[in-house]
Amino acid sequence: MTADLPAPRGPLSEALLEVLRGPAGTPAAEKALGAAPAADDPFGDDLHLALHLCYELHYQGLTGVDAGWEWDPALLGLRATLEQAFLAELRDGTPGKDVHDVLDALLIEHLDARGPSHHLRDKGEMWQMREYLVHRSIYQLKESDPQAFAVPRLAGPPKAALAAVQYDEFGGGNAERMHARLFADLMEEADLDPSYGAYVDVVPAPMLAITNMMSLFALHRALRGAILGHFAVLEITSSPGSERMCRALRRLGVAERGVRFYAEHVEADAVHEQVLRRDVIGGLLDAEPELAPDVALGAEATVLLEDRLDGHLLGSWDAGRTSLLRPL
Repeated sequence: MTADLPAPRGPLSEALLEVLRGPAGTPAAEKALGAAPAADDPFGDDLHLALHLCYELHYQGLTGVDAGWEWDPALLGLRATLEQAFLAELRDGTPGKDVHDVLDALLIEHLDARGPSHHLRDKGEMWQMREYLVHRSIYQLKESDPQAFAVPRLAGPPKAALAAVQYDEFGGGNAERMHARLFADLMEEADLDPSYGAYVDVVPAPMLAITNMMSLFALHRALRGAILGHFAVLEITSSPGSERMCRALRRLGVAERGVRFYAEHVEADAVHEQVLRRDVIGGLLDAEPELAPDVALGAEATVLLEDRLDGHLLGSWDAGRTSLLRPL
């Protein structure tokens, strides 16, 4: 299933969308991409919608867009320029700590911690829950697809261990148990459209930046350490947050079919965390210790962008306004 083309969010994404509506590989398209305007903000909507469109060609594709765009040299050149700006901002925003210190810190939840899952568990309203699910749908409807690109970039025990984690993410061979399918079930129970990419048009940059970070790390072999650092953060922080989400969904009266997605992550991710730290990252760094700074980058960048999203969500909800580009 492909995603429909969204509306532009600035001159860069407008120029890119115009080009993508035509055939790949033409001199006119190459000229237009070369003349595409720059985006002002590395964390802004214009750049992240453009990056999202570029990356989506490597996943389910885009409705009405020539599949030849996936490896078009001119488009890859534009994408590289956007990636460089985004990656530079991620590096500037992360202190470069020791990877083990970064991951160890995530194992401790402070008593005064406050995030969207705390808010939804304690006092969130159904409209806020639905918005949260819409944000997360940008990734969860393709859960673990970005991380799957890391499998052929590894060898030996880390490769086998990562494949074992991925096997669980994809339902252990049962399509109805795939985590993306369970999230689609949750969206249906919350009266939301479970179609792939249905809400790209209303999800702002803070969420798009998270999925773009995954694709950036995953699609570059040189950043294979970063995608694993990112994945470790997801697994380490998932279980307690998922438990809070189960309580929030039940408090709001969502049927158990909808709760299954987060219930699955309470148990599974507690196991995955150990496998990723010990067997995947541990095995990688035993073989390639020089990748430790990249693993730390992936972990710290994930925390940075998740904190930005949390601030956006809670700031919007505390002010009584939608966290989306327009209300559902």
